Amino acid sequence: MNLIELFDRRPRAVLAAVAGLCISLLAFGMYLQHVVGLEPCPMCIVQRYAMVLVALVALLGAAWPSQRLGAGIAAAGVVLLAGFGAFVAARQSFLQWYPPQEASCGRDFYGMIETFPLQRVVPMIFKGSGDCAAIDWTFLTLTIANWSFLNFCLVGAVGLSLVWRTLVARR
Repeated sequence: MNLIELFDRRPRAVLAAVAGLCISLLAFGMYLQHVVGLEPCPMCIVQRYAMVLVALVALLGAAWPSQRLGAGIAAAGVVLLAGFGAFVAARQSFLQWYPPQEASCGRDFYGMIETFPLQRVVPMIFKGSGDCAAIDWTFLTLTIANWSFLNFCLVGAVGLSLVWRTLVARR
């Protein structure tokens, strides 16, 4: 069975694989935090939440009784959430390539949420800080933010192709 047949005949299996990839990436992030000792910055935490939401939407789509409709709706949600995650990862990659002139550590994610209203927290997160620009770990010369961006793009492309195949199959 080739890839197109897999997307046509087994979209729920594809969504289950997307959820499995997301859960694996989240588990690796937990390993880096709790075993290696890397502390996540606010943008990393936002990317984790986006990855959790992608996994949940993909799992819901995989478990939905109506194969085509559920897969199409879930795939559209995966595309939107993966796009948001890719945006945050791209912004963090940009901060790593072009660090801010003032490298302040700033507040941690939960400290910002507890102290400020949400309409002030969101711009603070995307402004980034010295923590978000720091490169603590690389693999094949790519940072965690770079890998996160690539994985969000991969998941988004899979979701987009599922949406496309669902729309084509309806005709």
